[in-house]
Amino acid sequence: MSGVNKVILVGHLGKDPEVRHLDGNVTVASFPLATSESYNKDGKKIEQTEWHNIVMWRGLADVAAKYLQKGKLIYIEGKLRTRSFEDKEGHKKYSTEVVAENFTMLGRKSDFEQNSTTTSENKTSDQEDSNDFSLDADDNLPF
Repeated sequence: MSGVNKVILVGHLGKDPEVRHLDGNVTVASFPLATSESYNKDGKKIEQTEWHNIVMWRGLADVAAKYLQKGKLIYIEGKLRTRSFEDKEGHKKYSTEVVAENFTMLGRKSDFEQNSTTTSENKTSDQEDSNDFSLDADDNLPF
């Protein structure tokens, strides 16, 4: 039986995506994602935050560059990938990243609209429309 490498995260972007264009016109976006959980210890609420390095390729990276910003809440599915490299002093280092296979932007639709023609007058403050915009790594994108 083969193994399973599946990661599901819901969290907030720690920075705007850093976008690079590699040879062959391949786009890659990377950013840190914060996930938090809270628990009670001795009657005190403790919140623990974990930081995850997220990498998106090609079409997902293009969409991330266009719509994602620091602080936005997203749902990500992907897989863990560990790579090794040498630092400036020649020491071998390892980095574990989540390679995103798809993601969904969570929150209000207005959180992700860019240059929207919809004014705030058209929406009431209690409308918390969920954004169901999601992409898979296999989606055919127009860019």
